[in-house]
Amino acid sequence: MLATGTESLLRQAREVGAEELGRLCARVSALLQAEDWGPDTLDALRRLFLIVAATKYSRRLEPACVALLQTALRSPRCPERLQLLCAAVLREMAPSDSLSLSCGQAQSSWQLGLVASVLLAQGDPQQVRTVGQRVIKVLLESRQPEGRSLTHLLPVVSRVASLAPDALPEGQHTPVSRALGPPQPRTLTSIPTASPAEQTKALSKRLGDWLRYASVQQGAAHTSGGFFSTPRARQPGPVTEVDGTVATDFFTVLSTGQRFTEDQRLNVQAFSMLRTWLLQAGPAHPSATDADDRSELEGSTVSVLSAASTTSHLLPPAEWLREKALEYCQRLLEQSGRRALRKADSDLQKACLVEAVLLLDLLCRQDPAFLYRVLPCLRALRARLCGDPACARALLPVARFFLRHGEAAAVDADAVYQHLFTRIPSEHFHSPMLAFEFIQFCRDPLLLLGSNLDLLKTSFPNLFKFLAWSSPALTSEFVALLPALVDAETAVEMLHLLLDLPSLTAALDLQLRSSQAVSERPLWDISVRALGCLEALRDPQAQGLFQHLLRAKASGTTERLTPLHQLLQPLASCARVVQCAQAVPTLLRAFFAAVTQFADGALASRLALLLLERSDALFQVEGYEADVHRVLSSQFPALCKLHPPLVVEQAKELVEFVGSLGGPSGTGYMLTSVVWAVGEYLSVSWDRRCTAEQINRFFEALEALLFEVTQSRPSAALPKCPPQVITVLMTTLTKLASRSQDLIPRVSLLLSKMRTLAQSPAAGPMHSEGDLGAVRTRATELLNLLKMPSVAQFVLTPSVEVSQPRYHRDSNTALPLALDMVSRLLEREASLLPG
Repeated sequence: MLATGTESLLRQAREVGAEELGRLCARVSALLQAEDWGPDTLDALRRLFLIVAATKYSRRLEPACVALLQTALRSPRCPERLQLLCAAVLREMAPSDSLSLSCGQAQSSWQLGLVASVLLAQGDPQQVRTVGQRVIKVLLESRQPEGRSLTHLLPVVSRVASLAPDALPEGQHTPVSRALGPPQPRTLTSIPTASPAEQTKALSKRLGDWLRYASVQQGAAHTSGGFFSTPRARQPGPVTEVDGTVATDFFTVLSTGQRFTEDQRLNVQAFSMLRTWLLQAGPAHPSATDADDRSELEGSTVSVLSAASTTSHLLPPAEWLREKALEYCQRLLEQSGRRALRKADSDLQKACLVEAVLLLDLLCRQDPAFLYRVLPCLRALRARLCGDPACARALLPVARFFLRHGEAAAVDADAVYQHLFTRIPSEHFHSPMLAFEFIQFCRDPLLLLGSNLDLLKTSFPNLFKFLAWSSPALTSEFVALLPALVDAETAVEMLHLLLDLPSLTAALDLQLRSSQAVSERPLWDISVRALGCLEALRDPQAQGLFQHLLRAKASGTTERLTPLHQLLQPLASCARVVQCAQAVPTLLRAFFAAVTQFADGALASRLALLLLERSDALFQVEGYEADVHRVLSSQFPALCKLHPPLVVEQAKELVEFVGSLGGPSGTGYMLTSVVWAVGEYLSVSWDRRCTAEQINRFFEALEALLFEVTQSRPSAALPKCPPQVITVLMTTLTKLASRSQDLIPRVSLLLSKMRTLAQSPAAGPMHSEGDLGAVRTRATELLNLLKMPSVAQFVLTPSVEVSQPRYHRDSNTALPLALDMVSRLLEREASLLPG
């Protein structure tokens, strides 16, 4: 998180209005126009950059100010620090129509790098292509010795290769000579006739040289040249390895020293852009032009003088670069196994190890011939990383390498996958970067379609630890991953774990806190004030529940975690737990969207019962229960629609659920959906096993519930019943009566009482006038339908064909005609009605 001072500065910058920004632009314009390169100009440009960079939307600067910023950027007299700030401000203004910059106006490589960065920020593909070709031409035509002039331009080339790979095509022929041995510092000759494609191939050759042949001596110290500075004192020493030993092989990014030469800096820059450049180069199938290059070189004097060197030095530029990249990566793998003396070097080792494995993967995809040269070192690396918990992040690219190339190389990488899915999430769930990369690995199509999918599915409890800890960042990733994880065998267990996700977050938080000493925890740590939570981890009665919640693989069993919820309740207000609870509804929707694609009747029944069971067994986080009930209430009818006999098959459980409520809790979402499903699907038309006895049993339970929610006075323990619950109860009772006509007198009396109750002044304090009006209207409509039982049965219990949408939309079909007929009879022929 940002420091308080930084957040305050950003907030102040965002609050700067147009008027104040105009005054600042006028001040900057005056300073730049006067060519005042002092500290006042530096401070003003810094403030201007902070203002334009702190907001997501583009700030409008005065045209005169933008023009002067460009003038300062082109001026040879302007200091580099000011030019850097001018370029940064212009980049933040992109895209802009008022730019007049071009690469041809730059008078040095420093200016060219800054101007190119501004032009690339505009996002114009043609401009990106022009910038790339211009920068490469300058790189290759430079008459200065290889050095600082080139270090500003390689990042621009990398950016061009990322933005527009087609801007740097492979060429037909390159007239770049292949020198034997390391190239010496030299003056680059001009290539005035080289095409863009030829320049690209020439730069590939140059990148290979920078990677492989950088100096192994440290940079010389800057001396004053006085009387006491002797030549012996100025002699640079050799570079060293991260463990302090003298380097015996070529220079890499992991070589250390006090000072570095310019070719060593180019080595580091070439490595940083290598993967982007190789991706731009494309697959390495030898083309006719490469064959021509190779045949020409094999017949040259060079091949006669040194036939042993043809495998390395006499290669087309693209293959030359890949060869040097392979050597460089193998050297990095060797260096990463050394024990670093400083933590910064240790972190650099891990980062370079990840990049090296990614590069090896790319090289093997572009040229399969590299595969058998790479496998031995990667097998050794795999064994080393599996035993080093600190290198967990580096194990992911190794696993991805074996996933892509294991079949071609006949390598069984099951041990890597077992280690990944079993230990990594349990031990490193609190690492956000590792969590994101791990889930990205799980979404790899080769993993989702391969033989390791079963291992991925059974490991979902471990994967959910990443989700529980970093839910805001990973919710969208898991929404995309859930369809691959869930199947008929894991659906029930996964739904339980999704509903328990906030309690899993609390348990992981507690587990992490328990590993710290009490003296190391801050005073605001909630576990310091709730020591019972930490003691619960050691409670033998709670140990089994904790182990079940923190399990690494699917067990096929479920546990009722209500006792654990009570122990973890002091952590329910933690920000991480609240964030996780807010993500659960989205995950539940994704889960049910996936399950309904393959669920059969048995699974639908099990999930429906689980919804009823868990509706009152949730971790008590503020707002969590209402959000979850809203989702579950929409999914219960969907499960019934998927398997309509569910209501008859689970009649006993549904009656018990309705009878045990004693009134709706909260907004009554679950009660409303269950009552509606009973009225919709408890019918012979959906299941021939439906009996009058079942209908009577449901009727009595719902009648008692309606009486209880309407006759009881609201209180803190029994909140006011929502009107939609009352109307759904009345409608369902009427539907049941239309299917068992012995119940019509009872429901008619009940509806008359409800209409009278809704008109009573005593009901006013309980509900608003709009709510009472809805209850009165529904009761009147249902009473009118029941006066003609045959029509009521047709309307309230339509056949499957009549339930189609067209019967409700087309005024000429049976249902609208029937309703219209009933209305006319009730209005005009009241004397014909019975009673």
